[in-house]
Amino acid sequence: MEELTRTEERVMQAIWELKEPFFVKDLVERMPEKPPYNTIASVVRILESKGFLGYKAYGRTYEYFPKIAKADYRKSGFQKLLSDYFDGSAMGLLSFMAKEEQITPEQIEQLRKLIDEN
Repeated sequence: MEELTRTEERVMQAIWELKEPFFVKDLVERMPEKPPYNTIASVVRILESKGFLGYKAYGRTYEYFPKIAKADYRKSGFQKLLSDYFDGSAMGLLSFMAKEEQITPEQIEQLRKLIDEN
């Protein structure tokens, strides 16, 4: 799966929140910072060319929909993070989190339960 730029990812996050097919104007209206229509239209076209979005044409108007689920993108991003920064080691990631993120004893216990269940 191709990586997204920060801007593309921010737009994709907004699209996933819509949970329905959309027109660019609908997306612009729902974004908190109200970016320019042309900017979002350009990003949407890029996302479509990268395979993240599909569309249905109504004359010269396009209704877009996500082709990649948020969970699938998250999984791909996590796998990339794990391989690029932790040499593919889940233990390395968990060790980092325990040291750097100051995981609480309660969170460690929840992780233990999750590991035991799986």
